[in-house]
Amino acid sequence: MSIYRAGRHEFGQNFLTDPKMVDVVVGLVSQTDGPIIEIGSGGGALTLPMQTLRRPITAVEIDLRQVKGLQHRVNPQTTIVHSDFLRFRLPRTPHTIVGNLPFHQTTAMMRRILHTDHWTSAILIVQWEVARRRAAVGGATMMTAQCWPWYVFKLSKRVPASAFTPQPGVDAGIMTITRRTVPLVDPAQRRQYSSYVHAVFSSKGRGLRQILSRSTGGQAKAEIKTWTAAHGISETSLPRDLTAEQWSELFTIASGHAPAIKRERGRNQR
Repeated sequence: MSIYRAGRHEFGQNFLTDPKMVDVVVGLVSQTDGPIIEIGSGGGALTLPMQTLRRPITAVEIDLRQVKGLQHRVNPQTTIVHSDFLRFRLPRTPHTIVGNLPFHQTTAMMRRILHTDHWTSAILIVQWEVARRRAAVGGATMMTAQCWPWYVFKLSKRVPASAFTPQPGVDAGIMTITRRTVPLVDPAQRRQYSSYVHAVFSSKGRGLRQILSRSTGGQAKAEIKTWTAAHGISETSLPRDLTAEQWSELFTIASGHAPAIKRERGRNQR
């Protein structure tokens, strides 16, 4: 529990103080491997309990007061670093990322995480609606679809605002991101794939069939028409209704590339 209950507005500090929610996060972290990088240790609400996992922890904290208050309370395997996560150089070896993200910096931090290599799993506390959208509850957003070939997003638990001190105005959610061991699209094509997803989401049309027809040209148009029929894509289907695998298949057809990587099987397949 943080020794600075009031939090600091400029850092967006809302400390997780509900022991049950802390246990949920630590339980999820226990299912991962490797050293832990924690975003925003605060007073150690997650840092100290995670030490029971007996793994190296590097906690990155922007508030110097919190750093000074925590660094003498941790064991030798835990390092408290005074730094801004957005500028912190992440390890170039496999690791797990854990963090209660400041709500006002969620987008920037998520972007940093999703465009950084080497980490294998991330357990994050974010605003509830952000967690739902990222996990494609009710349909995938463009941002999720653009990342799906490389990551699996899951929504684990809703966290009530009362679980934090000071209490934020909205609930939060615990979500996990797992890097696929075998991506659905070759990483070298990431920019091209992202542009394709953007084109589909932003194209006009009364349904996915019409949208795909307008956003695809040449011989691929006939192939995609066959593909939509085979997958039961209706007149009212929308881009948000596609799965990760369907997006990768569409991209393969539209780009004219043969699948560069064998499709992933097992626990990471959505």
